[in-house]
Amino acid sequence: MGNILTRLVWLFALLPTSLWADEGARLLKSEEAALLGLTAFEARTHELKVLREVANLTLLPPRLNTNPLPEYSSKNLDYAMTIGIERTPGGRLFAAWIGGEDGPEAFMVLAKSEDDGESWSEPILVIDSQAEHMPIPRSVIVGNLWTDPLGRLWLFFDQTMNHFDGRGGLWATVCENPDADELRWSEPRRIWHGSMLNKPTVLSSGEWVLPVQLLDHRYGFGPFEVGVFPELDPYRGANVLVSSDKGETWTRRGGRKFPNPNWYEHKVIELKNGRLWMLARTQKGVMQSFSSDQGATWADPTFPNEINHPVARFHLQRLASGKLLLIKHGRTIDTHNGRSQLTAWLSDDEGKSWQGGLMLDKRKVISYPDGFQAPDGKIYISYDRNRSTDGEVWMAQFFEEDILAGKIVNPQSKLRIPIFRADD
Repeated sequence: MGNILTRLVWLFALLPTSLWADEGARLLKSEEAALLGLTAFEARTHELKVLREVANLTLLPPRLNTNPLPEYSSKNLDYAMTIGIERTPGGRLFAAWIGGEDGPEAFMVLAKSEDDGESWSEPILVIDSQAEHMPIPRSVIVGNLWTDPLGRLWLFFDQTMNHFDGRGGLWATVCENPDADELRWSEPRRIWHGSMLNKPTVLSSGEWVLPVQLLDHRYGFGPFEVGVFPELDPYRGANVLVSSDKGETWTRRGGRKFPNPNWYEHKVIELKNGRLWMLARTQKGVMQSFSSDQGATWADPTFPNEINHPVARFHLQRLASGKLLLIKHGRTIDTHNGRSQLTAWLSDDEGKSWQGGLMLDKRKVISYPDGFQAPDGKIYISYDRNRSTDGEVWMAQFFEEDILAGKIVNPQSKLRIPIFRADD
């Protein structure tokens, strides 16, 4: 089918307009005759081939819209699923979220703040791969923001057909100087299959570890449920990609399948004993796995001590103090009430036990925390609320002492700071 379409394009470009219809009709008749002669097995093979060609539309580099206004102004956006928040070396904040829907019509939105989150710009960058001529929607969905050790700002995102086509595609664009007056973004490049939602981890070896999920609980949505990428089945699960050249290249080192899989949304932390600790989302809550060979192989999954969390995204990172920070749902570490009661916890024994319990937001329908720690020790966490009906993205700023006290005690701390509200 692809070869016939290519021939049509070239022939139509060369032929006089008066001959287009005749030549096109001849080619289409030839194609029809070839298809009518197929056996049932050959027809099925052809159908799968066509679906792969449709999915290959995601291999085309997406366009970065650096002048998205007025089309994508806040007043025209009515949905918000938060993706991530990050800080530049100079103190500028960036926040990314998904517009459209958590589905085929999704696109990525980026805004910035020059005053530590007190106010936010209109969208400054949009990545929207929708097009009227597409046979089915091509979405840009999930990802994260990350400032690497060189001070560069990465924007990761997934480009896929129809929410998930069985393969997906993790892409990234990089801003070399995110504190500049004029932001310049690199051409997007495809890193691997699948997608990611949690920031990379820098190991003590200097390697960068990128958590990438390739869903294995379903092949895809809509027409892709039949499974058109069987060659990827060995790689389905919670994968880790590694870069030893500061992000120039990424190589898959290993991965782990989890029972009762969901969107994995996994995070990898290096423990003080050198092992890697992976937490992942499953239909039964958060599960864990450990690697003693820098991510090449992973132990059988188990449930972590104490942590009880719903089927939702969490946030995990190591702080400058050496303690681990966990953002989860639930008033206590071992309970939850669905996607509500977003709380912050600290561990000083590598995740064996947790202290604190700072309530960041007790409201219902809040989810998808992400964050970072500033040089002064302040912790920033973003999350969304009522994605479809209210379309809100919020932020909390606090310190370790607030977590341990279970309440705000530092005068610089502040909760429920709005980043974006669709009804504004």
